[in-house]
Amino acid sequence: MPNPVGTRRCAACREHADRSEMLRICRAPDGRIFLDESGKADGRGVWVHPTRACVDTLIKKRAVNAALGAPLPDEVREQLYAKV
Repeated sequence: MPNPVGTRRCAACREHADRSEMLRICRAPDGRIFLDESGKADGRGVWVHPTRACVDTLIKKRAVNAALGAPLPDEVREQLYAKV
């Protein structure tokens, strides 16, 4: 069964949730990795639940590196932990 419009899959726990309930990490066309507060920035994105468990798993699994082809910068990691 297809997922409802507007849902995204968490890169850590693989559960679906509405995009408004999640955080997006984006790789811009210029290669810069950043926390996309709007959820609408140009570029490829990875979604994660704003929970410590999901952020920990995301970092441990190196899911950002796998999905975006670049490691998660320390400043973005700190921003993620500030949001949980």
